[in-house]
Amino acid sequence: MSETSSNGSVYEISGPIDAPVIVFVHGLGLNRQVWSSYVPRFAARYRVLNYDLYGHGESAPPPGTPSLTMFSEQLLGLLDELAIDRCSIVGFSLGGMINRRFAIDHGERLQALAILNSPHERGAEAQRLVEQRALDSAAGGPGATLDATIERWFTPDFIDAHPEYITQVRDWVLANDAEIYAKCRRVLAFGVVELIRPQPPIAHPALVITCENDSGQTPAMSQAIAGEIIGSQVIVAPQLRHMGLVENPSFFINAVAEFFEDQLHG
Repeated sequence: MSETSSNGSVYEISGPIDAPVIVFVHGLGLNRQVWSSYVPRFAARYRVLNYDLYGHGESAPPPGTPSLTMFSEQLLGLLDELAIDRCSIVGFSLGGMINRRFAIDHGERLQALAILNSPHERGAEAQRLVEQRALDSAAGGPGATLDATIERWFTPDFIDAHPEYITQVRDWVLANDAEIYAKCRRVLAFGVVELIRPQPPIAHPALVITCENDSGQTPAMSQAIAGEIIGSQVIVAPQLRHMGLVENPSFFINAVAEFFEDQLHG
């Protein structure tokens, strides 16, 4: 059952009350339902908090111009209201940028983080492409680049075999307010620069995962993220594209579960 916090965040919380807390943060244009196959597995052992970002799903619109800091503060407010002192965060794509921003801003509230398919420092051409997509979204709304997005996110075999899920993802993205979506896409495009080589560096245990054929969140980016977090681990899922966490959830669930088992129960 979902609830709404005082800052307008719609969330679900489940699992043993006295267990370590794991927070799931979804990506741009999506919502907390992307974690539907993850929550039962982790809620058997952890207190699981799953919520919608501002302007996504059922949560309130952003209270100001979207930024990584604003999303970090959204999570902080939710943790404070739920009296959660410390947590670990699993962030996908934009969510993997938000959990790094949270680690920088509120490291005392963090135990460990898993960064899934999240961007880092881009080359000039890659940066130009992502900025152009943000401009296209501003001009044409969430649907302006959706066909190309679906092709970048999923393998052709998955698209052919799971048309119902592809339709659901399209519906999630198209349900976003056009102006808010465009502004959040700018965060994805431009926010990376504030996460590169932070000083002091992030010092929390970290697992960094991406997929072999994720064109916007490449294995090289994951290696670069891990290279800036002492003692972090990198895993690359073979063959998959950006939404590998949906195409092969067991691969991601097992990797993240093993990581948290070592960090929170080791």
